[in-house]
Amino acid sequence: MDTITSGQILKDGNTLLSSGGNFELGFFSPAGSSAKRYVGIWYKKIPVQTVVWVANRENPVLGSTGFLRVDPPGILVLVNETNDIVWSTPTISASTRPVRHPVAELLDSGNLVVRDDDDHNPSSFAWQSFDHPTDTLLPGMKLGWNFTARLEVYLSSWKNADDPSPGDFTYRCDFRGYPQNVLEKNGLVEYRTGPWNGIRFSGIPSLSKNRIFKYGLVLNKNAVYSHYELLNDSVISRFTLSQTGVAQRLTWVDRTRGWVVYMTCPMDNCDFYGLCGPYGTCNVANSPVCGCLSKFEPKDEEGWDRADWSGGCVRRSPLSCEKGDLFLKYSGVKLPDTRNSWYNESMSLEECRKVCLGNCSCTAYSSLDISRGENGCLLWFDDLVDIRELSAEGQDIYIRMASSELENRGSKRENKRLVIIHFYLLFRFAFYTYNQYIVSSKLLVFAGAHVGRNNVNSRYNQIHDKDLELPLFDICTLVEATDNFSITNKLGEGGFGPVYKGVLANGQEIAVKRLSRTSHQGVDEFKNEVVCIAKLQHRNLVKLLGYCTQAEENMLLYEYMTNKSLDLILFDPYESTLLDWPIRLNIINGIARGLMYLHQDSRLRIIHRDLKASNILLDSEMNPKISDFGLARAFGGNETGANTSRVVGT
Repeated sequence: MDTITSGQILKDGNTLLSSGGNFELGFFSPAGSSAKRYVGIWYKKIPVQTVVWVANRENPVLGSTGFLRVDPPGILVLVNETNDIVWSTPTISASTRPVRHPVAELLDSGNLVVRDDDDHNPSSFAWQSFDHPTDTLLPGMKLGWNFTARLEVYLSSWKNADDPSPGDFTYRCDFRGYPQNVLEKNGLVEYRTGPWNGIRFSGIPSLSKNRIFKYGLVLNKNAVYSHYELLNDSVISRFTLSQTGVAQRLTWVDRTRGWVVYMTCPMDNCDFYGLCGPYGTCNVANSPVCGCLSKFEPKDEEGWDRADWSGGCVRRSPLSCEKGDLFLKYSGVKLPDTRNSWYNESMSLEECRKVCLGNCSCTAYSSLDISRGENGCLLWFDDLVDIRELSAEGQDIYIRMASSELENRGSKRENKRLVIIHFYLLFRFAFYTYNQYIVSSKLLVFAGAHVGRNNVNSRYNQIHDKDLELPLFDICTLVEATDNFSITNKLGEGGFGPVYKGVLANGQEIAVKRLSRTSHQGVDEFKNEVVCIAKLQHRNLVKLLGYCTQAEENMLLYEYMTNKSLDLILFDPYESTLLDWPIRLNIINGIARGLMYLHQDSRLRIIHRDLKASNILLDSEMNPKISDFGLARAFGGNETGANTSRVVGT
């Protein structure tokens, strides 16, 4: 059963089971404390008892004689053998709609609710456990404030593994200034997520779009809270605050029969609040990890020499508002503490700059929402604390500086440094000019081959002679599309060479395979892949958009696959939890359809010879696409076999 009605009791030893069998409620004892009994909720479908909520966490029942009941007008009560109340839900207020026939129900979301027996509307619940969590946040919970009900929903750690009473750590929404979540120890901030930027909390790059869950923030006059929802109902995932003060996102993996950590906060030393002091910036890749923002210097040089960075940094040139200040852009950072901030959701970034410039107390500004460009305005009015450099997914912030600082090149040391930089840039410019001359020469040779129909560029002619209706892309187009083959755009690397994500001028996303000079596959495989796949059209084959054979380069352009390759999901302990059997069956069927087309239905019979999980790409809807035809072999309509002079295949 999943409900207790008025007049019924739930004894120790009996349980409630949610309608879908996801959660169970009953009495339990933490490890090592069998004499103390608590009412809790745990997952039913996994073999390891994992408690997600505790009712009487501060007042256990001694022995197994306790029972749970629901009393009019809608109060849940836990009593011991002498009928003393050990724990109960709050008394129903006069403003709450009366509950004539109260029932307590365990929902399949893990939420224990008290409601009227004929009213299933969540807004009418007299009480719900989701409003009073312990150490675990489940999908559908709201972490934050309900201003109308004057209710704060937050997590508090267990004291230890044997004692579920509140420990030293809490995880809550801090709505002073622009909202952010903070982890506190005895009321002092130890870690913060950074503000919400429309996609994720700015200090947690791992919250960017993924295939397991989606986060969100609600902010209005009635409430402010963060929440998350699972994108796949078959996934079991929870967010919990441990006894040691670590917030973790965990996912259950059936294959290993255990919980796997998907995300940890704090993640490293740079996540600890204010480690580098005001205007200090933290980077775990540096030694020491703390440094000053550009054009700032340590406030206490001796302290920094002792690795005491708490004093932070100061501007080299003091602000002078009456003489005019300017703003310096810093990129790729976790935005600083927003407790002394102001925000406006409708302003543009330029309007934001003007407002900050016109207020001498404003120290910095940034975009509020980056989900659709740069929208909204976020202003700071105090020292900037808790900044860290992020290798990816960081944001831009504009910090107020004295105009003299931006105009003045500084001290002799700075001038010396600039001389070195100038020489370095001059050298790079000379090298770049020479390199462009070489590339241009090769491009001219290539152009001559194309116009004159001669054989200077045999790679192009051999492919062109196949009469393929396939676009030939200019190398400059691909350099621009991939940001000069930036490492941040690199998707991976296979036998052919590296693969980069790119965006063409028309906004189309592409994947660029670039033949590596050290690749064990060569020009023959490159030509073979172009010829084999150019005329193939099937929903389960990756689409070849074009190719490039310029300046010693051999590159193939494919449609970009959002979910990358099957092996990255299939063999990943986190991502594999998404592959329920309907999705797996769809992938298997799609691969089979693609092979059937290659073997029987296409104009040429194609044998792939290198089919493996890494060569199966997945689009945004997890539809499979067979890729990498470098080792493929084409047969005529009447051919049933052929000889090969080398060993190939998977």
